[in-house]
Amino acid sequence: MSSTIGNQEGQTLGLLGGERRWSAGTPPKDVTNLAATALVISFLVVAGSWKTLLDARAATANLQVDGPLADAILVICGLCLLLPIWPAMQSLHQSRLAKAARVENKLVDARVFTAAARDHAYYTLGLAAALATLLLVVQFFIANDLAVSRTFMLLPLIGSSFWLILKAFWTNIYIFVVAEILVLVWGLIVAIARLVPGKAGRPVRMMATIYTDVFRGSPAIINIYLIGFGLPLTGLPWVKDFSEESFAIFALTLTYGAYVAEVYRSGIESIHWSQVAAARSLGLSYLQTLRYVIVPQAVRRIIPPLLNDFIGLQKDTALVNVIGSIDAFNQAKIVASNHFNLSPVTTVAILFILITIPQARFVDKVLERDQRRIRGGS
Repeated sequence: MSSTIGNQEGQTLGLLGGERRWSAGTPPKDVTNLAATALVISFLVVAGSWKTLLDARAATANLQVDGPLADAILVICGLCLLLPIWPAMQSLHQSRLAKAARVENKLVDARVFTAAARDHAYYTLGLAAALATLLLVVQFFIANDLAVSRTFMLLPLIGSSFWLILKAFWTNIYIFVVAEILVLVWGLIVAIARLVPGKAGRPVRMMATIYTDVFRGSPAIINIYLIGFGLPLTGLPWVKDFSEESFAIFALTLTYGAYVAEVYRSGIESIHWSQVAAARSLGLSYLQTLRYVIVPQAVRRIIPPLLNDFIGLQKDTALVNVIGSIDAFNQAKIVASNHFNLSPVTTVAILFILITIPQARFVDKVLERDQRRIRGGS
């Protein structure tokens, strides 16, 4: 009996002490093949990268881009493209350490080395996939003696037309800034109209619902076309003398007001009904409850989707070219038609991207902050 207890205590000490036995768990799988595969793929990607660099160098030689500077850039890029080999070699090294630890029955060390080898291998594969995609893009641009690059990225034409297009781009900025302000106000009015309570508010709710259904179902370009060309034909006083930009602002306000109204409504309805009951019990009217209690809380919740709608509004300002407004896109089309090249249109795309990406990152930061606040509160 005492010998049995002693054996059990010895096994327990063996499990908890420094000496680990395989009975405590199964050994980790051998990842040597995965590490070797990652290393081979990294060498293939590096070889393809160097081949692409040489092809790009040969293609740009026709553009008289020669000299020590071009060669230095080529060498620096070639050295940077060696990056995938390092994590692949680390993966192979960690896999060998894990194999040695398994032989010595060191379970913890084997698991640590195996996990590190697997992480390095997967990092290598992900980096190789990203570089392979980049190589395909570069090969696309240098194909057929730089035919794609000459069509979309002709740098001399981009440089000569940049300031002309940038000046016209201020028209787009003016349109979406004014339209965004009007959309914020108009969308809130429509959202409140859709939430008017009681039987007396049914006609108002019906009109607001019809408006949102119609303008959410109609493309923005059609709304701009109908308003931009239709209202001047009516001969209405004051309206017929509006500028193309004013018609575009009006059309975009009506279109995006329907979307933003639904965002407002979802935010207002997300506030718990007890907030309304508490405010009404204190003697606040329905409008006072919305003004002081519900809307301030709802707005904080809907900032990310509102910003996403505004990003879409900014991009849709390029649609005003259908009514003849000389915005950046229309100006770029004029330059492109004169030179039979689409590089100026690429300039417009770059300008829109430059003002959109910071806002997209800001939306991500706002969402991340809200998630941290929710996790902290829970």
